[in-house]
Amino acid sequence: MSFVRRLTFAAAVLSVATARGQSVRREPHIGYLYPAGVRQGSTAQIIAGGQYLAGPVEVYVSGKGVRASVVRYIRPIFNLQRAQRSVLLKRMAEVREKRLEEAGVGSAILARMRSQAERAWAWMKKENVKAEDVKLPDHQLLSDLDSKSLRELMHVRYFLFFPRNKRQLNRQLAESVLVEVTVDPNAPPGDRELRIRTRGGLTNPVVFQVGQMPEVRELEPNDRKGGIDLSRAPILGRMPKVRQLLEPKPVKLPVLLNGQIMPGDVDRFVFRAREGQKIVIEASARRLVPYLADAVPGWFQATLALYDADGQEVAFADDYRFNPDPVLFYRIPKDGEYELEIRDAVYRGREDFVYRIAVSEQPFVTQAFPLGGREGAETLASIDGWNVARKRLPLDTGPGDGWIRYASCRHGGFVSNPIPYAVDTLPECEESESNDTMRDAQRIGMPKIINGRIARAGDVDMFRIEGDAGDRIVAEVSARRLSSPLDSLLRLIDASGKVLHWNDDHVLKDEHLHIDRLGLITHHADSYLSAELPKKGAYYVQLSDAQHHGSKAHAYRLRISAPRPDFALRATPSSLHARPGATVPICVYAMRKDGFGGEIEVRVKAPSGFRLTGGRIPAGCHRMRMTLTAPNKAPAQPVALKLEGIARFGGKAIRRPAEAADNVMQAFLYRHLVPAQEMLVAVRKQRWPAPPMTVAGGRTVRIPVGGSTRVRVRTGNRRPMKGLVLELNDPPEGLSLRDVSVVSDGLEFRLQADGEAVKSGFADNLIVEALREYVPKTKDGKSTGRKRRYSTGFLPAIPVEIVQK
Repeated sequence: MSFVRRLTFAAAVLSVATARGQSVRREPHIGYLYPAGVRQGSTAQIIAGGQYLAGPVEVYVSGKGVRASVVRYIRPIFNLQRAQRSVLLKRMAEVREKRLEEAGVGSAILARMRSQAERAWAWMKKENVKAEDVKLPDHQLLSDLDSKSLRELMHVRYFLFFPRNKRQLNRQLAESVLVEVTVDPNAPPGDRELRIRTRGGLTNPVVFQVGQMPEVRELEPNDRKGGIDLSRAPILGRMPKVRQLLEPKPVKLPVLLNGQIMPGDVDRFVFRAREGQKIVIEASARRLVPYLADAVPGWFQATLALYDADGQEVAFADDYRFNPDPVLFYRIPKDGEYELEIRDAVYRGREDFVYRIAVSEQPFVTQAFPLGGREGAETLASIDGWNVARKRLPLDTGPGDGWIRYASCRHGGFVSNPIPYAVDTLPECEESESNDTMRDAQRIGMPKIINGRIARAGDVDMFRIEGDAGDRIVAEVSARRLSSPLDSLLRLIDASGKVLHWNDDHVLKDEHLHIDRLGLITHHADSYLSAELPKKGAYYVQLSDAQHHGSKAHAYRLRISAPRPDFALRATPSSLHARPGATVPICVYAMRKDGFGGEIEVRVKAPSGFRLTGGRIPAGCHRMRMTLTAPNKAPAQPVALKLEGIARFGGKAIRRPAEAADNVMQAFLYRHLVPAQEMLVAVRKQRWPAPPMTVAGGRTVRIPVGGSTRVRVRTGNRRPMKGLVLELNDPPEGLSLRDVSVVSDGLEFRLQADGEAVKSGFADNLIVEALREYVPKTKDGKSTGRKRRYSTGFLPAIPVEIVQK
């Protein structure tokens, strides 16, 4: 067998992906849902917009009580052709005439309007263009066009004929899938995750909300204060009955408003309210799409404004504390109509600027204390806010369920905003005022978690501890991560008043990646301080607000203890898809705590059949790429993969789950690990599974500094494939793959280490990707002369270590 045939023969051991193009894997991606939720006990159709969504098969929604299915795929619509625009205008004019006739408009006026409208498609007769030959775009707004009202027709025209000079064409949002969702009456309200499985794989998860209130979708145009502008339709404007049909109707409370903000767009809604009502207006925008890769500051920055019947602004919000999503609180002074306005802070907009606004007398908790409790201890939190009937809320502190948990209260049939709190095993106490100075400092025995407040502007809390020379102490604040507005500042002070160490913000960074447990906070305001005491004696831990603010809401939990070495894991991506027996790469991030630097072994906990290769995070390492190999028999449905990390410290084994996340970009530069509710793996059914592959020897490959090592991969026997190239996928600097050859039982290649870039002791996993090269042809069969390639799969991860020669 020739070398080329033997080499291409080995390529069939790799999984066959559906990606095409220049070494780019075209993964299906959802950019937004509209609307991004459905009310309990109802069925609705929603749009999932994104890229590479062709061939949708199934829809998956996390949690219980929600079922969803694909209605159809909708191709991108960028600009309507002239004939399409004319035919659409003609059809809409015919439907509009029916609605006006039903409203009692006389035949003379209808004839006049018909004559004016016909000018838009008169050119078709001259150029012999027949309406039946014009194919209209497949758009959800055109469904059931004949039954739409006058107001709905205006909405259709606004969206399909949006000014070209304002439209921002974005291929990442151009495709869409129409999805039908049914929510059970008893489905728990709150955030879920929606994914779509297409022929190309499983999409990323996006937020889908189960709502508690009647829902309304915006109808454009709705940006004019005080009503609709009919200056371009003066005939309609002079008919009171028709004008009444076109004017936006006040919505009844409670209500959940759904809409999208386009460039320069402002949306307004009118509602009626009674004197004395305590209205909470809560917007969800950034919560639905946490990060935008190509927009600054990296999300839809919504603003809310409320106007009274006289057009006077009575309330405004562009955030809620440090949360970009605004919340308005307003006590209604008198009966009447009020107008709510939402827009982007700098008038940006596009399809993924989606919002949901709850307007009601729903409960909203603005402060809670304490922000947690000791595991197993009975804990009652005092709470306050709007429409909060109960002032005490029990916190579940039972074993398990994670570091941060959530509680909520009910009022008027509605569930409040989630209240985060922390559970730990250390002894706890409450701050005791007055403790503003070293003389009045509260004495604390370690270890201890202190529950306190920076109760007023300029307040300082001081705690006295005792220690010996060489003792290492850790002081850590949990506040911002528990929705407290506190921007903490920590200082460690000796008995003479000298500041030994201090810390304001704290976050682990890997270049532009922010590695933290929540993934949604961009101001990492919780302070962390670790220090070695220089001598025996008294020391003081001082806590204050860096911005000199304070209130009852500025609560905190302050841990003062010796180091408690620990770690947390995040695994990306949260959606995986593979052929049976095939291999896909994942990345596991280690968030090390209190100086823990040991090795972490990562394993598949469930389900059985999946195999993890390269599951070792070396000592001191913060991230490691690994590979996951699917079972030969494909599960009928996507399965939730559970990974766990095991480390040893002080003779004990520490086990921690690897929680699912996605590595997403914010504003062209920064990246974050956004948590997902589960890591879902879809194994698509194939007649022939990928054959097993193993690295000969099955151990870590050792490469001498500045030298090379040959690696053999045992493969199965499959039909040859042409144009195969093997490359290292995202390799560390200084390592390369060379001299690929085919041997009797598989593949062999050489791994080379650059002596300057990688030093002895370096350890990592190398992931080899197979790429197929080809030269596309034109329609007439001629070569384009431009070489292209696409990924056909991956080999299992190869653990490597650099050693001395």
